[in-house]
Amino acid sequence: MRAFSSLALAASVLLSTASAALVPAKLQERALEYVVKPKVFIISMFEPEGDVWYGIPEFDVLALNITVPGFSPLYPDAHCTANGDICQLVTGESEINAATTIASLVRSPRFDLTTTYLMVAGIAGVNPEVATICSVTFARYAVQVALQYEFSQFEIPTNYTSGYIPQGSVSAQEYPQSIYGTEVFEFNQNLQKMAATFARKATLNDSDDAMVYRANYAASSAYAAGAAGPSVVECDVATSDVYYSGTILSTAFGNYTTLVTNGSGVYCTTAQEDNATGEALLRAAIQKLVDFSRIIVMRTASDFDRPYPGEAATTNLLYSNQGSFEPAIQNIYLAGREVVAGILDGWNSTFAAGVNASNYVGDIFGTLGGSPDFGPYTYNNNPVKRDVTAKRNVPVKMRRNVQ
Repeated sequence: MRAFSSLALAASVLLSTASAALVPAKLQERALEYVVKPKVFIISMFEPEGDVWYGIPEFDVLALNITVPGFSPLYPDAHCTANGDICQLVTGESEINAATTIASLVRSPRFDLTTTYLMVAGIAGVNPEVATICSVTFARYAVQVALQYEFSQFEIPTNYTSGYIPQGSVSAQEYPQSIYGTEVFEFNQNLQKMAATFARKATLNDSDDAMVYRANYAASSAYAAGAAGPSVVECDVATSDVYYSGTILSTAFGNYTTLVTNGSGVYCTTAQEDNATGEALLRAAIQKLVDFSRIIVMRTASDFDRPYPGEAATTNLLYSNQGSFEPAIQNIYLAGREVVAGILDGWNSTFAAGVNASNYVGDIFGTLGGSPDFGPYTYNNNPVKRDVTAKRNVPVKMRRNVQ
């Protein structure tokens, strides 16, 4: 019995020693499983936009790295500060990547985003009628401009100004009659203005090459804003997977932005993700997983969406030295850090409770409540009211996307 007891004691000591050695690992594993409740979540779209937030003196978002199932294989982790107040991710470029990553984020059990401010922070093309390269913009509307009928410009009638016609419609001036629901998102305009005010504290980056290139736009009085220096501008973002350039397309998408926002939108920047991000967040907002009134869309201008007078569109996009990519990337950080700081500094006094919106916030269907201030008629989530064919006689060939 004594020999058995000694063996048992020795085994017990070994087991205890082994268990003690495992405790730190278990504690570390558990520490990585707690739910993070960020105050600000920065949404980047590709590597340069993400890199600008790493290794900065203001905060370390690489202190806590969380792998989220459903994120891009290229960017599988969300990154957060040690206290979880600030987080950041990279969606991958284009609408599909953005929608999939954000849909995965909002349903991850690792995050509580119910009071989080979600800030899209990326680069974009810019309309020289409204702003210039290296500027920082904040959007009230995101418009999915390429969700239209498209004809090759080599095959359009002579009285067409472009190859785009709103879906379900028969002219570029007619409001789209086939509505998918992702055409327009309207964000909290009071928050937009507050974010822009914070950003105006920043000294924006510029370059000699950008100054030289933007000076070419002074040849047209319509492009006075494009010829001026960079600034912070409140104007709207267009979403299209097609990376386009040229006066014809840019004008067509500017007209479409005016049309679908009932004249209140200002076509300014061009991007590939924001309506996809908006739809993923809208669906999460239906389930109270996020607050749609806490979305900020910040885009810095990395290139012009059209050439200056006398320049070819292909040269503008493919060959010109606009000198604005690097400054635009840096301005994401320079302006964005002011927005993050403003929210954190004013958290207890203002932002924890939320910024009340005085404008409509949501999609064209009024999904989150309220009445949209854009659209061809009032939506109330009644399927009968969405049956556009009952309201107008659309030619048979045009109905395939309507019903």
